[in-house]
Amino acid sequence: MNFSEEQLAFRDSIRRMVAKHVAPIAAEIDETDRFPEELVKLYGEMGLMQLWIPERYGGPEGNLTMMCIAREEISRVSPACGSIAGLNTMFIMPLLHFGSEEQRQRFLPEVAKGGVVTAIAISEPQAGSDIGAMNTRAVLDGDSYVINGRKQWCSYGVVADYIVVMARTSGQSGADGISAFVVEPKKMRGVTFGRHERKMGWRGAPNTPIFFDNVRVPIENLIGEEGKGFKASMRALDLNRPTIGAQCVGLAQGALDVSVEYAKERKQFKRSISEFQGVQFMLADMAIGIEAGRALVYECARAGDEGDWARLNVLASMAKCFGSDMAMKVTTDAVQIFGGYGYTKDYPVERMMRDAKLAQIFEGTNQIQRSVIARELLR
Repeated sequence: MNFSEEQLAFRDSIRRMVAKHVAPIAAEIDETDRFPEELVKLYGEMGLMQLWIPERYGGPEGNLTMMCIAREEISRVSPACGSIAGLNTMFIMPLLHFGSEEQRQRFLPEVAKGGVVTAIAISEPQAGSDIGAMNTRAVLDGDSYVINGRKQWCSYGVVADYIVVMARTSGQSGADGISAFVVEPKKMRGVTFGRHERKMGWRGAPNTPIFFDNVRVPIENLIGEEGKGFKASMRALDLNRPTIGAQCVGLAQGALDVSVEYAKERKQFKRSISEFQGVQFMLADMAIGIEAGRALVYECARAGDEGDWARLNVLASMAKCFGSDMAMKVTTDAVQIFGGYGYTKDYPVERMMRDAKLAQIFEGTNQIQRSVIARELLR
């Protein structure tokens, strides 16, 4: 990609950090499924946790391109660890675009310090792709809202200091009537967590059900206006989906790198398997897909950095959908190139394949992304 000198220097600093701090623990994180708290402090010191926060609130004022660079580089060895970079984006964006200045002054300087973990809670057991089926409710009672309900698949919610919670504030159907609130789970009574989900891949990134039992949230924690929460969440998702595409590019690149190295070393019939045309074609197709995905991701990032919201919406769906489908194919082919060894945990490609699968599902399934793209085409 045609990065600036500043962006190249940023990328190089990420690569050095990954080699020193992430690569050595990637397999262990997958094996134990522990949340790598040490990376929160490290990423915070590097400005990666709070990358989106403007300078006027104490942040580094990064942009979408920088976010994609960081996540791509880290995800070459661990997309779960890559997710922690820019983790606070889904909390920051609703405040920046829809919150009040008082809310920004209240929350963003603290998050800008780098040690704070945040999350966003949208999905429910019966409201995943169908956001309009949301049942969690917030009822105004004096100077507070009382929230009751349950959330599912809230990434990092169990370790978060702040969670943006989507809840219905009116009887309107569909997405109308959904509002966004800042909940402080470590301070507010009535917030409890269920069993940690045991995932096939993307381990080390906790997903835990959240239960809200008469949780009182001050009225000043309502982000924007009542009934505008869905719009706030969609803006945040549009800005986060390209970074999922970037993670997929990084994951696929990592799989290609180890596949090329293995193909050169592995011998069959007294020849390196890299000399066989069948293997060469697989490697070539992997490289083609990765470069196409990378070009799409950074074109999308450019649209986001230029504030081209209409174009960003469809490109974000394309980058996430194509990137994750591509990563699934590349990592599956990587396992094939490794043969029987690829199916063992002694090599990283089986973990990479498991990690790739989730990317086709979360942040909006790829079927939903295709619906978004088709709707734009047919408008």
